[in-house]
Amino acid sequence: MLATVLNSETAILANIAIMRAFVKLRQILSTHKELAHKLIGLERKIENHDEEIHTIFEAIRQLMAPPEPGKKKIGFMRE
Repeated sequence: MLATVLNSETAILANIAIMRAFVKLRQILSTHKELAHKLIGLERKIENHDEEIHTIFEAIRQLMAPPEPGKKKIGFMRE
């Protein structure tokens, strides 16, 4: 609007600079949206990994537990 009212070289250059600033601002905002979506995706992925790691540790603990002693048979054993 400034360039049409003043009709000077300085006004035209100022108008171009303003437009470039708005374009750059829009690019920055879209980049932040993409980053936000990527971070959300990573958070979801990490939550799933936490559950899977917990399951793996539980399985390892069960394997490390000493076996329960078996019942002794009553009577004589043949060899």
